[in-house]
Amino acid sequence: MSHQTAAKDIECTGSNGSVTIHAESLPFSEIPGQSKLFLEYQKDPESLKRYYPNVVASHVQITERIPEVLANYKADREVLCDALAETNKKFGATQETLDNIELLRDAETVAVVTGQQAGLFSGPLYTIYKALSAIRMVECLRGRGVKAVPVFWVATEDHDFEEVSKTTFIGKKGNVVDVKNEPKRCYEDLPVGYIKLDDSIDETIEELFREITPTEFTADLKSLVLASWTPGEYFGDSFGVLLTRLLGKYGLIVLCPLNNSLKQLAAPIYVEAIQKSAEIVAALQKRSRQLEDEGYAAQVLINDDYFPLFWQARDDTRNALKKSDEGTFKTKDGTREFSLHELAEIAASEPYRFSPSVVLRSVVQDHILPTVCYFGGAAEIAYFAQSGEVYRILGRPVTPILHRQSFSVIETKHAKTLSRYDLEFSDLFRGMEDLLPGIVEEHLNTDTAKLFDEVEETINEQLHRLDEALSTVDPTLSDSLSKRRRKIIYHIAAMRNRFHHVQLRKDETINSRIESMFAALMPHGALQERSLNAGYFINRYGKNFIDWIYRSTDLDDKGHRLLYL
Repeated sequence: MSHQTAAKDIECTGSNGSVTIHAESLPFSEIPGQSKLFLEYQKDPESLKRYYPNVVASHVQITERIPEVLANYKADREVLCDALAETNKKFGATQETLDNIELLRDAETVAVVTGQQAGLFSGPLYTIYKALSAIRMVECLRGRGVKAVPVFWVATEDHDFEEVSKTTFIGKKGNVVDVKNEPKRCYEDLPVGYIKLDDSIDETIEELFREITPTEFTADLKSLVLASWTPGEYFGDSFGVLLTRLLGKYGLIVLCPLNNSLKQLAAPIYVEAIQKSAEIVAALQKRSRQLEDEGYAAQVLINDDYFPLFWQARDDTRNALKKSDEGTFKTKDGTREFSLHELAEIAASEPYRFSPSVVLRSVVQDHILPTVCYFGGAAEIAYFAQSGEVYRILGRPVTPILHRQSFSVIETKHAKTLSRYDLEFSDLFRGMEDLLPGIVEEHLNTDTAKLFDEVEETINEQLHRLDEALSTVDPTLSDSLSKRRRKIIYHIAAMRNRFHHVQLRKDETINSRIESMFAALMPHGALQERSLNAGYFINRYGKNFIDWIYRSTDLDDKGHRLLYL
């Protein structure tokens, strides 16, 4: 039984008049697979203050941090904003975004930051949810007289291209459709921001639009994708262009950390992190042990040879640096070796040769930007439990992290399927195979289901009588019967299972209805937002869909929000 709360109706504008979205909230504690640390952070963040020194119980407390943020911000705003203006103009920035960049030049302006990898065609839905969370937070701050802007940090330095090269749509038959693009030059360890699209991107786009259902919005969606994802452009830039086209009206500023001017701004923090790398590693290992001793999982494994920065080679590949037994630092492939002093000198003069590891990245981000808070997912919250130690060692105030908004969008046809078979959204976590027997027996063929019950009951009764009789003759006969009883019951259960599947095959409409519901709401067996692309809904409802999510964003709600269209 679920405990959905905070139900309310949200009035939105659609292509053919007004649209009412019914929103409910599902606690994360009812969603399988959530970490103990994340659940406790959502429930009572202040109880974890030992890991999150500047944690806040509510987003409304963020304003209290502003004096500390501004007092500790030392980066050159002019250099920062010139770099941001250059990047965002390249992405086709709106006037709202350019105005926000100018506002960021003001010494009293703070940034609400979020970020994500540069996913194919904008990646999973939660990328959009992160950005809208930051945008909403900025509105809250401005409502209280605070100068604030939303910034989206595109993780173009990441080199796990496999993770971002594919995305998910729902096909014409209600099936999961995965599309993937791998340009020729996307070899191992190459940062996503250095991967260039080739002619294969046009083939991928054509494949996508062959698979999805044509609607009145399909032509607009295709134009949007073609204008953003074009041969010869960098993968990260294409992501930035599409994100700008989707969210530029809200003034979102997109940041690419590969920008050389931003690398120069990061140089001091790189140098200090290199000089204090041994202290950082020791502190991270101690923090990891502390987390594990208290029953939490350490998100990042910190070995003795760990180093908090990556080396950017001449061929643009990103190489892990490992501490050797001799105290030097070698690239993963063994082709380069440095002393700590050499690394610090290179970081000061050529900072573009480095990129931060996951536990250092947020510190670099908050050195470059006057970050008042960060919106992340559950895994990022876990990272922050460790990276807080890096902030401490580098003398930086720890940025509070807030969980991004989380949604499942439930279209009318799937809401009807849930209702028709007396299911709640949380029942889907049991999986399709677990739900099908109940659907068959309660809604499709109740007579046969009852007959199975009666047969099982009769067999059990008769076997029980036989067992009593045999036990008086010879206990070994009773033992033998017990083994055979298990086999008889097993075979009846197997026959019952076959009955379920045959019954569903006979009723193809119902089978298709259930399968398409799971495809849309739990693609790949996980929450929709983890893999489904926003383009699916834009194709169904137009760009109004983005506004619907924007209007449904409620920073007071720390649960998973169910949006019934």
